[in-house]
Amino acid sequence: MAPNYIGYLKFGWLFCLIWLVIFLFGYLRDRTKLRNGIWFSIFFYSFWIDLGLTIIATNNDKLIYPIGLLFIFFLFCIGIAFALQAFLLLWNAAIVWRRESHSPANMLTLYLGIIILLMPFAERLIVHHLPLFWSNLLITFPVLCIAYAAFWFYNYLTVLVLYQFYWPRYNKDFIIVLGAGLMNGDQVTPLLSQRIDRGIKFYQKQLKKKNKRAKMILSGGQGGDETVPEGEAMRKYAVAHGANPNDAIAEAESKTTLQNMQYSKRIIDSLKIDKPKTIFVTNNYHTFRAAMFAKTVGLKASGLGSRTARFFLPNAVMREYIAVVNRQRKVHLVMIIGLFLLALLFSLLEAEPGSVGHMLQVFQQFIDHL
Repeated sequence: MAPNYIGYLKFGWLFCLIWLVIFLFGYLRDRTKLRNGIWFSIFFYSFWIDLGLTIIATNNDKLIYPIGLLFIFFLFCIGIAFALQAFLLLWNAAIVWRRESHSPANMLTLYLGIIILLMPFAERLIVHHLPLFWSNLLITFPVLCIAYAAFWFYNYLTVLVLYQFYWPRYNKDFIIVLGAGLMNGDQVTPLLSQRIDRGIKFYQKQLKKKNKRAKMILSGGQGGDETVPEGEAMRKYAVAHGANPNDAIAEAESKTTLQNMQYSKRIIDSLKIDKPKTIFVTNNYHTFRAAMFAKTVGLKASGLGSRTARFFLPNAVMREYIAVVNRQRKVHLVMIIGLFLLALLFSLLEAEPGSVGHMLQVFQQFIDHL
């Protein structure tokens, strides 16, 4: 093996180790930072590249060929999933259509699947019916936007998955359970019951292991189609399923996740416990954004995720991603404007000279008119 090759491998592993340290430093300080996903991805992919190069450097065919074939098969599976993504999204949409309400929020996979199917046809229409400049602009700009959105969606998925790796100590003073709407006006839904059951399980396990009682704060206000506040219905359910009535507190004012955290913190502060230890419980897809709200109101708490039906996850995760993006919409708007200017520059460079001149004349006439 060439000495230079060994040197490159050592540098590669050092690079990988540095990014692991950067990720762990950021993640352990604050698990709600989106940039943690970027640091982890750099470490993760550099690790596999270094591992692959190290295996190749062994010159051991019995090791190289099986692992190489496994790697090719893995890439093949990813390629198949990517090629069939529109049909997979529509398949999920059909399942959701049969099992859930037909609200716009539950139809995101349907919309995305249809858009992906229509994109090639839209591209052909643009290319064949518009001048070169406009066709380049109307193709390049959406492609850049899609790539930008896909990058941040992947990064969001990364931090969401990383957030699930949490094993809290059984020393909590408070367990906040976030509301999720009632059915028939006063009954806990299956999705909400999963959250409460997860909180009760932790409550009972802590009592058994450490003989320490935690206060359960069941948080949720009354919606327009509900006859009782969510918090009251949740408390009734929790007491019926194993929570001590003296340990179950209904928070019945909140309408949003932010208010869940804000009003629950108000209850915690009113009980005058020194340095209270707190966790919150919600569905697994919702933990990361809920933690962002907890941090916003100054509530030091990490989240436990309850199980969510698999067919429901794609729409739920997409809704969460849109909500997270909306929290930083000004930054993303600036980036989109930058992408538009980049697409405009590319289109100008690629356009026919005559079309550019005509466009500049039209623009000048518009300025003169103003």
